[in-house]
Amino acid sequence: MDRTRPLTLLLAGSLAAGGLLALTPTARAADTELARNGGFEAGLDGWTCTAGSGAVVPSPVHGGTKALQATPAGSDNARCSQTVTVKPGSTYTLSGWVRGSYVYLGATGTGTTDVSTWTGSAPDWQKLTTTFTTGASTTSVTLYTHGWYGTPAYQADDLSLYGPGGDPVQLPAAPTGLTAGSPTSTSVPLSWTAVPGATSYHVYQGATRIQTVTGTTATATGLTASTPYTFQVTAVNSAGESPKSAAVTATTTSGGGGEGGGLPAHALVGYLHASFANGSGYTRMADVPDSWDVIDLAFGEPTSVTSGDIRFNLCPAAECPGVETPAEFKAAIKAKQAAGKKVLISIGGQNGQVQLATTAARDTFVSSVSKIIDEYGLDGLDIDFEGHSLSLQTGDTDFRNPTSPVIVNLIQAVKTLKARYGPGFVLTMAPETFFVQLGHQYYGSGPWGGQDPRAGAYLPVIHALRDDLTLLHVQDYNSGSVMGLDGQYHSMGGADFHIAMTDMLLTGFPVAGNADRFFPPLRPEQVAIGLPASTQAGNGHTAPAEVNKALDCLTRKTNCGTYQTHGTWPALRGLMTWSINWDRYNQWAFSKNFDAYGWS
Repeated sequence: MDRTRPLTLLLAGSLAAGGLLALTPTARAADTELARNGGFEAGLDGWTCTAGSGAVVPSPVHGGTKALQATPAGSDNARCSQTVTVKPGSTYTLSGWVRGSYVYLGATGTGTTDVSTWTGSAPDWQKLTTTFTTGASTTSVTLYTHGWYGTPAYQADDLSLYGPGGDPVQLPAAPTGLTAGSPTSTSVPLSWTAVPGATSYHVYQGATRIQTVTGTTATATGLTASTPYTFQVTAVNSAGESPKSAAVTATTTSGGGGEGGGLPAHALVGYLHASFANGSGYTRMADVPDSWDVIDLAFGEPTSVTSGDIRFNLCPAAECPGVETPAEFKAAIKAKQAAGKKVLISIGGQNGQVQLATTAARDTFVSSVSKIIDEYGLDGLDIDFEGHSLSLQTGDTDFRNPTSPVIVNLIQAVKTLKARYGPGFVLTMAPETFFVQLGHQYYGSGPWGGQDPRAGAYLPVIHALRDDLTLLHVQDYNSGSVMGLDGQYHSMGGADFHIAMTDMLLTGFPVAGNADRFFPPLRPEQVAIGLPASTQAGNGHTAPAEVNKALDCLTRKTNCGTYQTHGTWPALRGLMTWSINWDRYNQWAFSKNFDAYGWS
């Protein structure tokens, strides 16, 4: 926070008191009021507030009968803004009345120097004023007011922009040339011709607006296989929204490798400590019970954080007494596969930081992972990137169009592997809640910086690969409290946490509270719940009875407790656990409970 500004305001006040305010240019005859609905008498008409933070209240007001009240929350500073048409090379005065702590008033996009003014404390209405001159080609500016993080609600009223009016903006024409590309089982790519004067486009699926984009392409996701969908597009600028384009209809395909990967309707996934030992003891591949449908070999790790060169070796005999020979290990894998099980290489883990920051690292990742898969005859890949493997660069704010190299390169690498091995390739992911569900509140460093850049960083990876993704099993453990779709915080260890976290994946959610950036739901057969197998395996162990309550709620809408889900998903794929070794240490309590649960 810039604490030099109160001194600037005091100096400005002193100059005004001394009569120097007369230096301000006299308003010309062409000057006029340009702010629309500055007194908020028409509600929020003309104004847009972040994350639903703004509302119109009847009291307190400065003038008229209504005023704006906006409430900061979390990483949102309750910014309310309006874009106004102006003339190039002209001087404008921005003013408004505010109440509250740390209230800001400003303008961006001036083409010269953006301006703002603020007050640190206004227990009663206080006027803020600033001026600016537009650039030689500037035709619009954005006015805004906002509060500060962690402070109470503020009020604003009678906001004004005074100066020469700009040429009126014309409503854009309806887009033409809307075309649907090649659909997948869950998505349809769309493209259209650019419209002169448009600043963005709304994409409609039937009568529902599903996206807002600034370019001339979009992808509708979260669709159902073998289903026809109709789409239209409108063009948008400050004058409003155009008529809809001609409609285009596309039918999704019947599905491919992302449809289930040959798994049973309800599957049990577990990690096998194959390359290291810990307090749980070593478990041979041949000794893994038939309960386990997917066996993730933990872990393939890089030679260095940024190399992309992944290596996997069996645990040394000195560390793991009883470890099998490589030949025995490979034979046991083949036996599991013959019994219908899937065996994957899991990359990463707590100690295996992987940052594909360059295309060279990306290509090395592809070649080294392929070598492991080929050597051991594996069925696919599990991505278990943790720690600082994935983060979003400043300015990378849209999960649908990521720009951070570590994200983009990972997506490209996995798509290459998928194309190399074909539709039978099994792809799973095991992110932590910090990288997925926390994205409902926070995404990357945020629009103004200062947040953890890792927050929600898995979302662009999941979204880009959702048509290839066999299974997502978020780690519902070693997690802080996370806000659910009910606006309440949920803590690990009981059924409530698993219900709320899984409901988010199956319902979808606005990313960072932005309704225009909605993370579409995954199919229930793509989702499993990740839990620790025992109290020793990780923080957040959930007793078997609570696990069953979570499954009852999500698949039958019974035993839901206080959290009410947004649907019922009997096709929920199953459970994942860390780990097979820890379950063995705990007399197989986790897998036995899974086997005993009545799924039908």
